Amino acid sequence: MITLENLTKIYSTDGNKKCVANNINAVFPTGRCVGLLGRNGAGKSTLLRMISGTADPTSGRVRTQGSMSWPVGFAGSFHPDMTGFQNTRFLARVYGVDTDMLVEFVEDFAELGDHFNLPCRTYSSGMRSRLAFGVSMGIHFDTYLVDEVTAVGDSAFRKKSEAVFTHRLQNSGAVVVAHGIGLLRRICDMGAVLENGNLTLYDDIEQAISVHKENSGTLGIDHVDDDD
Repeated sequence: MITLENLTKIYSTDGNKKCVANNINAVFPTGRCVGLLGRNGAGKSTLLRMISGTADPTSGRVRTQGSMSWPVGFAGSFHPDMTGFQNTRFLARVYGVDTDMLVEFVEDFAELGDHFNLPCRTYSSGMRSRLAFGVSMGIHFDTYLVDEVTAVGDSAFRKKSEAVFTHRLQNSGAVVVAHGIGLLRRICDMGAVLENGNLTLYDDIEQAISVHKENSGTLGIDHVDDDD
């Protein structure tokens, strides 16, 4: 379970303030897969980072129960001067999982080839995302935080990623950010919409999608963001 208590996040840039979380109070239930929707720049990734603890709120707090993944797709998960292999071994020790098993899983899943043994600073953003997704899927978490990572790679890789993630959801919950509405429809059983710093949870993912489309002016346009 994830509980947001009076959660506020305000950015100040060149004297201008932007509030991406405005005194939010919400509860993400245990074991549910929540699709987090919102317009570009609404603060979805920032909210994921606050939930994971990698970003601090301006005020308020986040309370979590059970183990929580880092935001999958977040490049800050890895040391840039360590190789993918070394980062994977390090995270295996941090989370207390079998090192060899995790390395074998990630090397096969992420499809990095020789780059797996090169420093992560040499990786493209897509390669870092595939590594992050592979490591997170190789470790059991009670809740996965996923930020657009299943959009990385070709069609075959996306299908493989979705299949592995769907399997993990049999025993775990998740908060998922994705532009592909089709993906959210397939894997999420509830939704949340972030709009102007306010977060509203919906027990039905279709209701959340409808509200998001209304906010973004695409309600009734079926093909918009419906791929994946």
